[in-house]
Amino acid sequence: MSVPSYLNGASTLPLLGETIGENLRRTAERVPEAEALVVPFQQRRFTYRQLWEETGLIARALMYRGVKKGDRVGIWAQNRFEWVVVQYASARIGAVLVNVNPAYREHELEYVVKQSELSTLLCSRSFRNADYLAMVRAVRLKVDTLRQVIVIDDEWGSLRADALRLSEEELARREKELQFDDPINIQYTSGTTGFPKGATLSHHNILNNGFFIGETLRYTERDRVCIPVPFYHCFGMVLANMACTTHGAAMVLPGESFDPATVMRTVQQERCTALYGVPTMFIAELDHPEFRSFDFSSLRTGIMAGSPCPVEVMKRVQKDMNMREVTICYGMTETSPVSTQSRPDDPLEKRVSTVGTIHPHTEIKIVDPATGKIVPRGVPGELCTRGYSVMLGYWNNPGATREAIDQARWMHTGDLATIDEDGYVKIVGRIKDMVLRGGENIFPREVEEFLYTLPAVADVQVIGVPDAKYGEELMAWVKLRPGYQATGEELRAFCKGKIATYKIPRYWKFCDGFPMTVTGKIQKYKMRELAIEELGLQQAASIETA
Repeated sequence: MSVPSYLNGASTLPLLGETIGENLRRTAERVPEAEALVVPFQQRRFTYRQLWEETGLIARALMYRGVKKGDRVGIWAQNRFEWVVVQYASARIGAVLVNVNPAYREHELEYVVKQSELSTLLCSRSFRNADYLAMVRAVRLKVDTLRQVIVIDDEWGSLRADALRLSEEELARREKELQFDDPINIQYTSGTTGFPKGATLSHHNILNNGFFIGETLRYTERDRVCIPVPFYHCFGMVLANMACTTHGAAMVLPGESFDPATVMRTVQQERCTALYGVPTMFIAELDHPEFRSFDFSSLRTGIMAGSPCPVEVMKRVQKDMNMREVTICYGMTETSPVSTQSRPDDPLEKRVSTVGTIHPHTEIKIVDPATGKIVPRGVPGELCTRGYSVMLGYWNNPGATREAIDQARWMHTGDLATIDEDGYVKIVGRIKDMVLRGGENIFPREVEEFLYTLPAVADVQVIGVPDAKYGEELMAWVKLRPGYQATGEELRAFCKGKIATYKIPRYWKFCDGFPMTVTGKIQKYKMRELAIEELGLQQAASIETA
């Protein structure tokens, strides 16, 4: 009889039954003088005692400024020490932190502010060539729920001063009101309907996911984790921050955004023991002209995740960067996010060709997408996961929640996967047409909806095509309206500043129609096959990934 594709992450280590604040307090009491947060480019260093005190100050300041339990508090900023402090301060007062992607532009910010009914926004003045304050002013003219905007660059000092207007006892009373199943975080994922959906996560979701990631990586207070991945995404705030603070390890921030030389220099100077990144980041480091001049001897582990990991890149990271215990993680924002992870002592072949095996206290099954029945081991089907890590739901979107989570609380990922005889999972494709570009999840429908607003566009279909650097790139097939002419460069220029740069298609094809079935359904897989031929992407398409 064939073995069914089902895994149960049985564990003798219990789940943490506490809030994020309670856990941080325990860590601060256990290792008060261990370094918690190191930010060389801002010239800031916090021990766990100091981090506990700083998060308490900002928590009290937000309370003084009227933030109540359950209020949505947004943060729109690049990686910096204030982001980390706000993450834990908002959790300590029971506010729901809304992560705003630094690449968002005005219409995306407006949607998130409206949909989450954001009342407070902490933001940077600007980032790169984006004027955040100008966009915020425009949005406030159209949305009346946004009660206050706190500019981090200008108001951090006054925010800390406001903390003194509210007692520590009042903060302690608020913390006692909190439950670990309370919602604590909303992260927006691109939606197939053309609008992002707010995955709503609890203390229990992300605290435990971070804890078991840290356990897998064998973190202690002696570890120092270099974090070049963005905090607005689960990769930064859960796989990195939560894994560190649950174990007393140091969070080391190399810069506001990714720069390969700065990352490698930080690893060397801060003697980091772990390094994170999407494959694109590791490729940029390995291929950097100064790569051989850096010392990686302090490294032992880390995580490569966010998009399919090329096998050869994984081998080079282990050998050339001294990351002998590097692991691969798989998951999705809706599952807090990690469902599977390779172990540091897994056989090399398993660590480079699979996404590991099941995480503790979770379940996985592979089902036939047509029937919903579990398939035998080795047979591809849709990966579904269940357990503490499954989100509470999509914020104010019960319909989308019902589509994603069935009555038995299985989260349907839309990914096609197999489970081998040893219990290792391999992702083999996607049912949905989501594109994974350098760690960013992009749903073509969202991009299509925007492109439909262009006067010249009669119809458009967006697909993902293989790319050696980013894993995938976007391609738009465009049918123009009669009497209109346009080039890809003109359409790209129209998109700039209106949608996030990573959502702007790299390739453009102008056509009279699209491959369709006899019933009129678009055959995107045929479009992808044609694109690979026409663009000469056969080599990128042949790259083996885990």
